[in-house]
Amino acid sequence: MIYLKDFKYFLVIIISFLLFSCNKSIDNSISDNNIDDCREISHKMGTTKVCGEPKRIIALGPNVLEHLVALEIQPVAFADQVNFSSQDYTNPAQQMPYLGNYINGSMINVGLAYSPNLESILKVKPDLILGIESNNAQQYENLSKIAPTIIGDWAQPEETMKAIAQGVNRETQAQEILEINEKKIAEAKIEFAPVVNKFPKMLLLRATGVQEFVSDNDRGLCSSLVKDLGFELISPPNSDPSQPNSLTTISLEVLPQLEKADLILLLGYDFTRLETLKDMDNFGQHQVTNLQQEWSKNAITQSLQASQEGNVFYLPAYLCFGLTGAIGTELYLQELKQQLLPSVGLAIA
Repeated sequence: MIYLKDFKYFLVIIISFLLFSCNKSIDNSISDNNIDDCREISHKMGTTKVCGEPKRIIALGPNVLEHLVALEIQPVAFADQVNFSSQDYTNPAQQMPYLGNYINGSMINVGLAYSPNLESILKVKPDLILGIESNNAQQYENLSKIAPTIIGDWAQPEETMKAIAQGVNRETQAQEILEINEKKIAEAKIEFAPVVNKFPKMLLLRATGVQEFVSDNDRGLCSSLVKDLGFELISPPNSDPSQPNSLTTISLEVLPQLEKADLILLLGYDFTRLETLKDMDNFGQHQVTNLQQEWSKNAITQSLQASQEGNVFYLPAYLCFGLTGAIGTELYLQELKQQLLPSVGLAIA
């Protein structure tokens, strides 16, 4: 009779053997075929040697998939940050938001970005794996045994893009993308100048409803882009300036203490009831609907001057949290333009 503990021990041995065999095969392939085209790539978890031009790439999360498709590279497998689908991505445009339209073919589903399925990854036989430190630091050792693995930093999308570009031999294209992105932000700053002059102080919060909010003014695209446009972000009274990367939780009752905000930008992140979505085009509105409804009915939120003057705006959080690179920047800018520019009578470009 085989006991459960014996079976688990046996399974660990099998997986370890497979990882070792796969890694040995990869090393042989590198030494046999690509010895003259190898490069050491620095990333958040150290350095990784990548040889030749990888063809079978796995993207663990939309943060790295975004950089790949911007470089016009199609991965063979993907793990999303949110469980939109448990099936393979045979129809990406209908199965994943925002980036699905950039995918030309099918991708194998290898689980969730922060808990990828190693067995599925082994079956893909990748020659490059891409991930993010906040999701994949703990899995890095095992992932590296399967294929060369590059781990980026969610809060440093430009550095992540450069590391990925080096891994896929497209550094020139990456630099062009980053320069174009920088130019777009500079042009948008000029376009938003009338809004900033009239409403200079912004309160930026994310929430699913009105009972609790999160302030995070120092990390990621959500806050950095609006600061680049010229807005001054209001910090909550209980924030700690000595901890610039910390999150601050704000209760509903604290909101009246933040009345000095000229406008309020609310990032909705409702990822429940995703099965009710008819298609991914509705995902943006889905994230903010509950927050918008609760805000409009609550006595405290409606007492705020920004609410009374119609200066409260709602954006889907996935845009700037899930997509932190050039594509996310462009989509985020489009949303900001559509909502904020009309507030000062400006036409949308």
